[in-house]
Amino acid sequence: MLLIVGLGNPGAKYRNNRHNIGFMAVEAIAEAHGFGPARKKFNALVREGFIESGGRRIKALILEPQTFMNESGRAVGAAAQFYKIPKEKIIVFHDELDLEPGKFRVKYGGGIAGHNGLRSIRTQIGPEFWRARIGIGHPGHKDRVHGYVLSDFSKADQDWIAPLRDAIARSADHLASGEMDKFQTRVNHLAPAPTSKPRRN
Repeated sequence: MLLIVGLGNPGAKYRNNRHNIGFMAVEAIAEAHGFGPARKKFNALVREGFIESGGRRIKALILEPQTFMNESGRAVGAAAQFYKIPKEKIIVFHDELDLEPGKFRVKYGGGIAGHNGLRSIRTQIGPEFWRARIGIGHPGHKDRVHGYVLSDFSKADQDWIAPLRDAIARSADHLASGEMDKFQTRVNHLAPAPTSKPRRN
C-alpha cells in the first residue's frame, strides 16, 4: 500500500491558504482516480482507492491530517504503523518556500527547511520519506513568512494551481509505481512553472 499525505490546516478558514497546497494536490489525485469518500481515522481524513499503473491496480491511502500543521506527524505515524507501510512508500505533498510558485520537485529524505509539518513527521517516523515539494515562493523576509503561508493564494496564482493539480493527478501512475523521477518530469512537462511571469500578490 502507498501512503499519500497532503499537508495543510483543517477548516474553511484555511482552505485556500498557500500552506494548504498539499491538501489541494492529494484531493486532485483522489477525485481523478475515484477514491472512496473521506472518513475520519488517525486524527485525519482518509480516502482509500486504487491507482492504475502498468496494468496493475495499486492500493493507496490518501491522508489529510486534521491536527493542524504542527502535529501532522501524529496522523502519518499512526497510519504508517497500523498498515505497516514502509517509508519508501510514503510521499508527502507540501508547500515549499524555497521554490518559485508552481515549481514541482520530488526528493527522498533531506532537511525540512523550517517546515513545521515536515518537522512533526520527522519526529514520528524519521527523515526518510518522499517529499513532493510544491513551490509557493518566498515573501522576501523571514518575518513575513508566517503571514504569507497563512494567506490565500492570489488571483494570479490560480493560473498555475489548477494545471498543476491536474498534472499531479494525471501523473499518479508513476507515483504509484515508484518511478519518482518520471513522476516529477511528467508533472513539470504537463504544468511548467510560470517563472517567466512577474509575481503578483
